[in-house]
Amino acid sequence: MKEKPAIDGGKPIRDNNFLIFGAPDIRQEEINNVIGVLKSGWLSTGPKTKLFEEKFAEYNGIKYAIGTNSCTAALHLALSALELPKNSEIITTDMTFCATVNSIIYSGLKPVVVDCDKHTQCIDPDEIEKNITDKTKAIIVVHFAGHPCDMDRIVDIANRYSLYIIADCSHAIETKYNGKSVAEYSDISTYSFYATKNICCAEAGMVLTNNKEFANKIRIRSLHGMSRNAHLRYGSSGFKHYSVDMLGFKYNMTDISAAMGISQLDRIEEGWTRRKYIIDTYNNEFCNLPIYMVDYDSSNIKHGYHLYTVHLNLEALSVDRDFVLNALILEKIGTGVHYKSIHEHKYYRKVFGWNTDRFPNSKWISNRTLSLPVAPNLSDNDIADVVSAFKKILTYYRR
Repeated sequence: MKEKPAIDGGKPIRDNNFLIFGAPDIRQEEINNVIGVLKSGWLSTGPKTKLFEEKFAEYNGIKYAIGTNSCTAALHLALSALELPKNSEIITTDMTFCATVNSIIYSGLKPVVVDCDKHTQCIDPDEIEKNITDKTKAIIVVHFAGHPCDMDRIVDIANRYSLYIIADCSHAIETKYNGKSVAEYSDISTYSFYATKNICCAEAGMVLTNNKEFANKIRIRSLHGMSRNAHLRYGSSGFKHYSVDMLGFKYNMTDISAAMGISQLDRIEEGWTRRKYIIDTYNNEFCNLPIYMVDYDSSNIKHGYHLYTVHLNLEALSVDRDFVLNALILEKIGTGVHYKSIHEHKYYRKVFGWNTDRFPNSKWISNRTLSLPVAPNLSDNDIADVVSAFKKILTYYRR
């Protein structure tokens, strides 16, 4: 007899605390670093931010890094640095978080969202080329869940049509393509260090670029367009006046955030190895369930292993995706949805009138995707609980 899930009156898999989805891996090193910053008296952009920028640029093999207070800010700054005509068109993917599209709107530019590849969940290069017009100026790629986009094809398209490439690397800190950091394939790349990301700074982001002109503009615009940040104005070398040289924003990183990021970056590969182990375990355990599994294997990529997403085979189940999500929660397993496709959100439907028929792949993913916990601080018992709960639910509701 099949074991009843908690949602149908059975006993939850976990008797103890709820397993939070994406809980950050905070250790004593981060705590000590943050305490050191608090005791130093210098909390905002300063020496720790500079050190984190240098270390992150070196890790990715890129010349310039600018810390920001979020990846959303980083995307906005990246578009600002291009200084494109108003209403220029920017092509991006329908399968992403809203910040990718919102940054285009903030910039007075027009988002053109296109469908994704059904297997990688990344933007489809064919759809990029189909949607290029004489107003198209740039492409924002999103390396989804840590899987790199098809950058050989996208770089070729960008070169043929004289387009900039901006990369949303929120999921892709460790990701490589053809043995190189994905940042090397873009004019400007942006990163997130939000609480659930592979590097956690609570709230922060980063911009990477090899273009000195872009880097200078982004750094100045990240702090009100001022020529000197507070550390340079009020440091021990003597007072220096600042000048507002261009219109800017309040997007700078704090030394508190940077102090966390430095420690997290030092063990980034340790976290990657643990997440790979967790994902390999899930793949082995779930291979006979009614799901479509994402392909993680390729000879020319290093997957970032940021998310573990599966797509439910709804035709083989008697319940829908949201039922499964709630069933997992009652088993005390945290879950996520990455993502509800952009064109399905009320605001974008109202403003842009995007027709769902244009996005068959992202619509398909959006209705059946869910993400399971893959944080590196999961214990072996936590992993076993996730496996047991997911198997129990999908086995019970299998047709």
